[in-house]
Amino acid sequence: MDFLSLAMDTAKSLGADYADIRIQKSSTEMIFLRNLSLKNTSLNEIYGYGIRVFKDGAWGFAHNNVFTEDAVNKTVKKAFAIAKESGRVKYGNGLVLAHERGYIDSYKTPYCLDPFNVPLSEKVELMLEVNKTMLNFAEIKLAVFMLECRKDEKLFASTLGSRLDIQTVYIEPTITATAVGEGDSQSRTFSHGGQAKGWEWVKSLNLLDKAEQVAKEAIMKVHAGSLGAEERKTLLLDPNHLALTMHESVGHPTELDRVLGWEADFAGISFATPEKLGNYQYGAKIVNFVANNILEGGLATAGYDDDGVPSQKWYIIKDGILNEYGNTRATAPLIGLEMSRGCNRATNYFDFPINRIPNLYLQPGKEPLTPQELIADTEDGVYIEGRGSFSIDQHRVNFQFGGDMFWEIKNGKKTRPLKKILYKSNNPEFWNSVDAICDDRFFKTFGVTNCGKGQPGQRGRMTHGGALARFRNIRVGGSQ
Repeated sequence: MDFLSLAMDTAKSLGADYADIRIQKSSTEMIFLRNLSLKNTSLNEIYGYGIRVFKDGAWGFAHNNVFTEDAVNKTVKKAFAIAKESGRVKYGNGLVLAHERGYIDSYKTPYCLDPFNVPLSEKVELMLEVNKTMLNFAEIKLAVFMLECRKDEKLFASTLGSRLDIQTVYIEPTITATAVGEGDSQSRTFSHGGQAKGWEWVKSLNLLDKAEQVAKEAIMKVHAGSLGAEERKTLLLDPNHLALTMHESVGHPTELDRVLGWEADFAGISFATPEKLGNYQYGAKIVNFVANNILEGGLATAGYDDDGVPSQKWYIIKDGILNEYGNTRATAPLIGLEMSRGCNRATNYFDFPINRIPNLYLQPGKEPLTPQELIADTEDGVYIEGRGSFSIDQHRVNFQFGGDMFWEIKNGKKTRPLKKILYKSNNPEFWNSVDAICDDRFFKTFGVTNCGKGQPGQRGRMTHGGALARFRNIRVGGSQ
């Protein structure tokens, strides 16, 4: 039976102003190896459909995993009834949906080797070899390899006439070595986050070489010194590290639902309010943040969002000025926009789609500049690689970040390794302190797969990126 048409026909017969349905099958494989012990393997499949109905300026949502004519009709009617009730306590005068048309299309993540077709034995064998490599070093007392694979197969239909067939895949290997010595323990991790690619990407990573490097650098950290009292210093931040800072200090503050205060009771609001659009100096003039949901390999790249809006590319920050937000059909009209940027996404079939961070990256510098040249041009600073701890306030203004690997820079050279480094800053001080960014030859991406948001919580995903960048006069110091 054509459940897509059945649901939309029923919604229209009830008098819905708009409705859509997502039939979604989500497959997730998790493998966890600790030292040489396989601690967990799981292969889960979630299959069902979620139906949204829009009536009189309010939403209703219901879901089900029973595929019969009666079950689909009952689910539509439940969503319609919820919309009618929601309309009694609607947001202001009620929501208005941005204009959109229907599309008949398909999208599939490009990949060669489906990770779900690779035998478990092959995956575990590789993971064991990687952990053995790390444990070959006497000071490495803990080796961890975590592997996650996910595939979403989605059919979408709306009363606008859309019929979409979307399949996305990502894979995420993470290896960590922990060294113990001199009364301390330190860890080092290799990860590029999730990548919208197949198993061939994992095979290309040379993880045995990466395992050796991770082990050696974990040992370096155990024996490394730290910094003294906090002082103003120059920072050189690599793309892997920048992925976290931009996610928290640019991505979340420019989600329009958060700007409007919809997340206030759960995850905070944003300082980047609408009156600042087009005039607020968010960063230095060389700072450009691009939202790009057509980015090849991006985790938010799926052809269309869960409003049925086509993927797009635009500037969030342009020449340092706050330019635009990530928005949806429901949030865009609230600041006078006629069209959505396509940032509405749900995690599973039973989740209501919410305003999400797009693929977002710091545009590389326009002038030729290599990491070696940038280091050589830095007298006194700290080079930070990888992701560490972080904290940011409920307005996304003041924040603190750590990292995974630290190097002291003296007289244009990376000298000794460091450990236990933290830096503190705020918007707009931090992004206005940028004075150099390496060019596009050194652009790298990091895929975030665990962005928590919503009530009940959802796990979103998106890709960030950048090239090595320099930040002047930032508060940096050692931690305990």
